[in-house]
Amino acid sequence: QVQLVESGGGSVQAGESLRLSCAASGSFFSIEAMGWSRQAPGKQRELVADLTSRGSTNYADSVKGRFTIARDNAKNTVYLQMNSLNPEDTAVYYCRATAIVGSTLVNYWSQGTQVTVSS
Repeated sequence: QVQLVESGGGSVQAGESLRLSCAASGSFFSIEAMGWSRQAPGKQRELVADLTSRGSTNYADSVKGRFTIARDNAKNTVYLQMNSLNPEDTAVYYCRATAIVGSTLVNYWSQGTQVTVSS
């Protein structure tokens, strides 16, 4: 099992920045990838950014150039630096960890943190 504890959400004005953090703990062999998704009211959950253990990144087009994902492997913690926020970034942000548990890849999700951007 993997437990994910995230922090850093809140309310900001357009143009401001926030940094989200998510720490993984529990019993697992290794974490292969960590990432962030978000879900706005009335919309489906969408990938925001993803980072593999080998350092490969993937970003949603809507956040490229504004958001940066980073990971501290020693702490099993992933960060999402969000700059130049706009109201369209308002959503609940979820952290995801893809871990090897036994011989299986399993996805774990955090409970989510609200990010609200006002114009």
